[in-house]
Amino acid sequence: MAKIKRSTLRKRIEKDLNEQLEGKTIQGNHYSDLIQDYLSLWDLKCNLVDDIEDNGIKVSGMHGPKSNPSINDLHKTNDRMLKILDALGLKAAPAESETQEKNTRSKADLI
Repeated sequence: MAKIKRSTLRKRIEKDLNEQLEGKTIQGNHYSDLIQDYLSLWDLKCNLVDDIEDNGIKVSGMHGPKSNPSINDLHKTNDRMLKILDALGLKAAPAESETQEKNTRSKADLI
């Protein structure tokens, strides 16, 4: 995903989450800080996805190919993001239709 497009999406997600907080009349700097934590994890998630797309699901290891560690990290990051949203009582911003198309992948995309 292009860096400019990613930063625009990030801003829209931040705006959406802040609006949800306001809509639920949840106030406090610690809640805003949790949203920033969520966004930092979102940045990390994007980097992990880029790594998987660039290097594939298998990478070279000392004893031959091994699973790309970014896959496991992606699962953990995604789980933590969901826990933050749950703790705030919020929902993730809906994805763009273009992003949804990109997420439909086949095995051929992994090679």
